[in-house]
Amino acid sequence: MKSRRLLRLMAALRIVVALPVLTLLGSVADASERHAGYYYPESVTEERYVSHAQKIPAATRESRLAFVSGVAKSASERPYPPQRAMFAKGADASKLIIVSLYDNHMTTLAQARAILALMTGVARTTKILRDLQVESIFNFLDFCKMLGFSELTISDGRTYAHRFVLE
Repeated sequence: MKSRRLLRLMAALRIVVALPVLTLLGSVADASERHAGYYYPESVTEERYVSHAQKIPAATRESRLAFVSGVAKSASERPYPPQRAMFAKGADASKLIIVSLYDNHMTTLAQARAILALMTGVARTTKILRDLQVESIFNFLDFCKMLGFSELTISDGRTYAHRFVLE
């Protein structure tokens, strides 16, 4: 009799412990999708990107915002309007979003990947990455991981959105 009661108590305890964890996992997923339909189309494809880079100890919300500001400043200094918007979202600014500002620009995922390759060079000119003296083997997604971004969503702003989950 005691063992049955103990088993029931243990099962109830597992449910009580598991429920907040499952609720938390659900809210994390909701937070990732909160920007869908507002900044980019609701249909989002996703892939994991396993980076060889490590998050740097100095990576904070402020450093991520400074990085985004540095890239935006670089784009604003060009003699033509910016072609895409880039901003950090989330409570700790760990979700990077890049959206095209023009039709017929970055219309395919292949074009978006090419833009990320071009942005690697721009990212290297930001103060935070210059100070780190990062190796040239890292790409834009690696830089994002180093700065503590957990994901990058890229979109043409109209037909697709693709998320890289950075690990």
